[in-house]
Amino acid sequence: MKYSTPLLLVVLLGFSACVSEDQSWQSREVSAELLHEAHKNLTDIMVHDIFSPPVASRIYAYSSLAAWEVMARKDAQKNSMAGQLNGLSGVPDPEQPAEISFEIAALHAFNRIGRTMIFSEDKMETFQQEFVGKEQKNFPKKVWEASANYGEQVAQAILDWSGKDNYKETRSYPKFSVVESPGRWQPTPPSYMDGIEPHWSAIRPFVLDSAQQFKPAPPPPFSMEPGSAFYEEVKKVYDAVKAAKEDQVAIASFWDCNPYVANLSGHFMFATKKITPGGHWMGITTLASRKAGENFGEAAQTYAMVSLALADGFISCWDEKYRSSLIRPETVINRYLDEAWVPVLQTPPFPEHTSGHSVVSAAAATVLTARFGDNFAFDDTVEVEFGLPVRHFTSFQQAASEAAISRFYGGIHYMPAITEGEKQGKAVGNLHLQRLRFDAQLSLNLDNPSTK
Repeated sequence: MKYSTPLLLVVLLGFSACVSEDQSWQSREVSAELLHEAHKNLTDIMVHDIFSPPVASRIYAYSSLAAWEVMARKDAQKNSMAGQLNGLSGVPDPEQPAEISFEIAALHAFNRIGRTMIFSEDKMETFQQEFVGKEQKNFPKKVWEASANYGEQVAQAILDWSGKDNYKETRSYPKFSVVESPGRWQPTPPSYMDGIEPHWSAIRPFVLDSAQQFKPAPPPPFSMEPGSAFYEEVKKVYDAVKAAKEDQVAIASFWDCNPYVANLSGHFMFATKKITPGGHWMGITTLASRKAGENFGEAAQTYAMVSLALADGFISCWDEKYRSSLIRPETVINRYLDEAWVPVLQTPPFPEHTSGHSVVSAAAATVLTARFGDNFAFDDTVEVEFGLPVRHFTSFQQAASEAAISRFYGGIHYMPAITEGEKQGKAVGNLHLQRLRFDAQLSLNLDNPSTK
């Protein structure tokens, strides 16, 4: 068939327009806000489902890692974590990278992991559908489908790897056995819950050689003899709560992050749903990433760095908690000093030493400081939705130190749990900085005192 010159011009222009329209997605910048929204949605679901702090950290780590593994394939200067994390290998490369949006694939991978690991799958599905409704129109159908398929491949590889971390096996391990012995942990009021995740040290670490790698100094030997080291630590907590100042109570409340708070009303008990300490630090990560103006790939890296450090921090901390199995201040004070004494915060359901907040806050702050610098000031708005005010911090280290001391102000930890916990968390964070290379050009100054 022959076309006249005008008709041929129309056909060619039309074809050119289709090609141009079909390829326009390649120049579209997918906003990091989509990844921030996905993280917030995952946090909201975990608050609703009441995940324990260690389990929540596991979900953050695998989801964030899946997103990073996709984005690492977009830039030759970026590194996969395969071969860097314990047991991780075989994450697939895209067969036709020119036909996928790495950002869309990363979001699909992130949400796929999240949907698999949380309980409220319907909430994740709703978010996914709304997300698809907003973004799908910006991409050709074949690109969208190819991106989703690649995200699914990466997610499945991460899920297969996660299935070997001993989590499923620990679900059938026996509950923690309470030993009637002076100084040993006992369930605490008002709900007297069993010890949470007593076998978490059996979970495969991400970077640590083992859960015992950064074993902290043990707590002072139990003794209620006046003048003994343990007695003096108990007395410090007792006196601090009795003389608590308004600002100290405010600090304790701000960093409570206890998903197990039980409220009594007559004969009824109901739970107040709160964010976990890891969730709080993932929220701080969002704030920092936004303030720094990170693009999608940079944000994916930051989330992966922080979530992996948090996860190993919980493994390290929980290893010590159930080794020393130390009695909580509330129990020992009520038994030996003052039966009417109550802490500022509700005591969480696991042993005392070391302080989980101290460990994971130090680990997260160490990584964030290496990422954004020593003097990265920010307004912490993470707890506003839970009825708490904004707090301003001049650095991540300042926030971590306040999170740690908040447990003493709250009357739920002795000081050795805090000081040893901070050392433990910094060691975890530094190990991650030393061993993980996300960027082929990355060169961290590990002699910087702020990371030690």
